[in-house]
Amino acid sequence: MPEKEHDVTVSLEQRLDRLEAIEEIRQLVAKYALSLDMRDLDAHVNLFAPDIRVGRGRIGRSHLKRWLDDTLRLQFTGTSHHTGNHIIEFDDADHAHGALYSKNEHETDGEWVIMQMLYWDDYERIDGQWLFRRRLPCYWYATDLNKPPIGERKMRWPGRAPYEGAFHDLFPSWEAFWKHPPTEDEPEVAAPAPLDEFLRTIRRGAPDPRIRVR
Repeated sequence: MPEKEHDVTVSLEQRLDRLEAIEEIRQLVAKYALSLDMRDLDAHVNLFAPDIRVGRGRIGRSHLKRWLDDTLRLQFTGTSHHTGNHIIEFDDADHAHGALYSKNEHETDGEWVIMQMLYWDDYERIDGQWLFRRRLPCYWYATDLNKPPIGERKMRWPGRAPYEGAFHDLFPSWEAFWKHPPTEDEPEVAAPAPLDEFLRTIRRGAPDPRIRVR
């Protein structure tokens, strides 16, 4: 086979693999929501890498299952996670990262708490299957259904002091927007982000926020 034809064949295979990977990752986040809300913890933890880090030196799906079991039984009667906007970018053929919006509802302590958040995800293909390597939750608000979260400290869980989430911390544009109001000069427009680097560009090299466990 001539080299040129061979290159085209490889390119088509790579493009097909990328499309299949995107769809599998989208299915992954949908499976996350369903298995969590239906409390199928075995199905849920198997969506993560086998050596997933749970914290404090604990590694593996069994530790994740124990943490989830304790958290869900203690805090929530029921939950529903509604996933929306999802941007996926690839580091290489077997590693990707993404940003995913999630609107959630929780029955807890006699209140109906609604939440808006996004996940900053790292995905990895292991033995041919796409799995979560890490999920970083970044919250905008959580509040009783009948209490709009106007003002600061929008994370308002029953029985806890209100606190700030990290919804905007991934993206420097949020703070820059409020710090630099428009002038009379015609604004400059930056060049478009390179293909498959929208998230990297919009984050402008910002470090991942540190999420405090509450």
